[in-house]
Formats: sequence, structure tokens, C-alpha cells
Amino acid sequence: MNRTSWRRDGPPAESITRARTGLSEDLRGRQRRYVAAMLVRSACVVLMALTWNRWPVVAVGALVGGVVIPYVAVVVAQAGWRQQRGARPELARTVAEPETRVVLEPTLILPPEREA
Repeated sequence: MNRTSWRRDGPPAESITRARTGLSEDLRGRQRRYVAAMLVRSACVVLMALTWNRWPVVAVGALVGGVVIPYVAVVVAQAGWRQQRGARPELARTVAEPETRVVLEPTLILPPEREA
């Protein structure tokens, strides 16, 4: 059975909407950025282990990189998704009219009558 490929050979079509990319494509991009950052972190840890006795300044710098990179990787991955959403349109600000208050007249409360 001959199956046709879902991939197109030509350039991707131009988008005419402000819609963001699909969830699966967005997730794939975030995973790639995160994996790349973790590879750099792994390189920092290996560099630290190799240079600890010989060049302690380089080792400490690699250690700092290995500690800071995971936080930066998560922030960058999430920031990419937020930037894709685009700017939020400003909500129309309406001036809320104060609710009219009903003024109650004072009433006289009588004690209950007692039967004799």
C-alpha cells in the first residue's frame, strides 16, 4: 500500500492570522530548548569535574553555570510560549455606575402584646 507523506516539499505557507502555533509544535520546541540547556549543563558539570584540582576558578564558574542553567532553561522555555501568544488586547474600561441605594424610612418596633 502506497502512503503519501504528510510533509510538503515547498516552503511553509504564510500565516494570515494571529493564532499561535499548535500545542504539539509548541511543546516540541520547548522540549528542544530545554534539552539543549540540559546538555550545556551536563557539559558544565563535566568541565567542573575535570578542572577542579588544576583550575579551581574555572571549576567554580562551571559549578555556578551548572546550578543556574536549569532555572534559566525553565524560564526561557515558558517565556517562548508567552511571547507566542502575542500582546493581549486592552480591555475596554467602563465606568461602573454606583448602584442606587434604597433609603428605608425608620420604623417603630413595638414589643409583643402580652395577654392577661
